[in-house]
Amino acid sequence: MEEFLRALAENEEQGFFDTLVDVNNAINDFVWVKIGLFLLIGTGILMTVLTKVFQISHLKTWWTSTIGGMFSKKAHKKEGKGSVSQFQALCTALAATIGTGNIAGVAAAIAVGGPGAVFWMWLAAFFGMMTNFSENVLGIYYRRKNEKGEWSGGAMYYLQYGLGGYKHMKTAGRVLAVLFSVFAVLASFGIGNCGQINKITLNLESAFFSAFSDSYAFGDVKWTSLIIGIVLMILGGLIIFGGLQRIAATAEKIVPFMACAYIIGCLVIFCIHINTVGDMFASIFRFAFGIEAVAGGATGVAISTVITQGCKRGVFSNEAGLGSSVMVHSASNVKEPVQQGMWGIFEVFADTIVVCTMTAIVVLSSGQIDLETGRMIGNSDGSTLVASAFGNVFGAPGEMFIAIAMLMFAFTTVLGWSHYGSKSVEYLFGIKAAKVYKVIFVLMIVAGSLMTSSIAWDISDTFNGLMMIPNLIGVVALSPVVVKITKNFVDRKIRKKDVEPVLSVIPEIQAEYAEAIKNEE
Repeated sequence: MEEFLRALAENEEQGFFDTLVDVNNAINDFVWVKIGLFLLIGTGILMTVLTKVFQISHLKTWWTSTIGGMFSKKAHKKEGKGSVSQFQALCTALAATIGTGNIAGVAAAIAVGGPGAVFWMWLAAFFGMMTNFSENVLGIYYRRKNEKGEWSGGAMYYLQYGLGGYKHMKTAGRVLAVLFSVFAVLASFGIGNCGQINKITLNLESAFFSAFSDSYAFGDVKWTSLIIGIVLMILGGLIIFGGLQRIAATAEKIVPFMACAYIIGCLVIFCIHINTVGDMFASIFRFAFGIEAVAGGATGVAISTVITQGCKRGVFSNEAGLGSSVMVHSASNVKEPVQQGMWGIFEVFADTIVVCTMTAIVVLSSGQIDLETGRMIGNSDGSTLVASAFGNVFGAPGEMFIAIAMLMFAFTTVLGWSHYGSKSVEYLFGIKAAKVYKVIFVLMIVAGSLMTSSIAWDISDTFNGLMMIPNLIGVVALSPVVVKITKNFVDRKIRKKDVEPVLSVIPEIQAEYAEAIKNEE
């Protein structure tokens, strides 16, 4: 708080955006460096230990239950009004997570924190698997139907009805639920809108409209930025106003195709630079604990920067710990909380371990990162580094492909986050207010295309951290519930014990689902 007030006092005479940047930096440093990273990694470690390293010990179970069953009828089946299939829930969650964080975010982390940031991204993802698992388990267990008969779930519900259900914790649970929802709404305009749209605009302008870069509509507003923003606003409105099922249907078609195309492109670059793969991975581990300590230069990157960049960009990418994706996972037709939890594990695996690693390989093989010193030697920044790397291999079509990939990834992220924000507004003010929110959200798409990159990105980081804190408090406090549900699932499904299932905190839903599962068996 003192840093926040000091930033305000010192910037009374500065311009609005200068003051905004300084205040945001003070809050960001407090939330992430002093609190967030410890809570984030600590929660992941705690849930990993309490579930007996579920992501490893039950690797076969969650792998066959997710990617292994992706083409089964059950994974694509929808049940009930407003629900989506398990596969659609995954695609929508991935749509909201596979975005600029996987491309520009990874590049920015390496540019600022060096190759070692990738190691901390992996570590955050490994423990984040169980954080995301726990969020989804709690989301399904505490979800409930809204006035329209649609599923509503998320951190706000397990904070209010889970944490708030403990003795003397009713008020605390409700307050944290409201705080989470407020931060989620604000984050939806940052990570879920302006940050994504800004990167789309920069990449489209660089790849397709560089000839018009000096054409201004008014002031510092470029014609290209304005037109791109308006087109994206119209397309976004057509999908967002159609509700979750239209968003899910769109994500189901776009995400698998673009993810596969991007990974194939990265693999081609990987194969072309196969002789440097050893050096690339060596640099990741060598600089994981700071370039300064290894390279010995006063201008080197300190370990705190390496860790912070890796973990922050990892969370920006896979969102494990934010409590965001659980809002769409809670709309799945699944009856078993652990089943949706396992989709959460796969979500983090696919997003960070696969896609982000592919981006890291592209960046480190681009020739713009010195693998001996860990420092940048090129002119590209985080927003165009991957495009430049693709351009070095594939020429102009490579840069155009990245621009299109960024468009698809980031635009579907906007669609997914519009649902997160609307669900948060619904929790705070009701269904009617959620409709007003959608209008504002769609209009903000144009603002995102006109903002400067650094402001949009930094504000996104801050709101990520703010919504993460109440969510992780809830996950830690309700860890015994996660353990109970997970043990029950393992006993029934793996050890074949005859025990009653634990499926929902609401007695009527618990009885209905228990009977349905009994009939299925």
